Amino acid sequence: MELRLRGELVEWRGPAPYHFVVVPPEECAALDEVAPLVSYGWGMVPATLRVGSTEWATALWPRAGGYVVPVKDRVRHAESLSLGDPVDLTVTVHV
Repeated sequence: MELRLRGELVEWRGPAPYHFVVVPPEECAALDEVAPLVSYGWGMVPATLRVGSTEWATALWPRAGGYVVPVKDRVRHAESLSLGDPVDLTVTVHV
């Protein structure tokens, strides 16, 4: 399954700050349908992500009834992303 989406880059503060893209509700509904088939626990959905020319493997995290995509520092720097930026993502979930 491949999804194309746009979401805002946000920061979650904790012991170590993380950066995420919040997945819009429509795409969350599609992810909910495949999550039981691919999740390895805690509702995490493994996927391959692409922003611009940068691709990486990660898992979408369930959060507040939806999903967020963790964005690694190397991706943020390579694609010149800053907090609050709209981010165009391609999400590939291997079902």
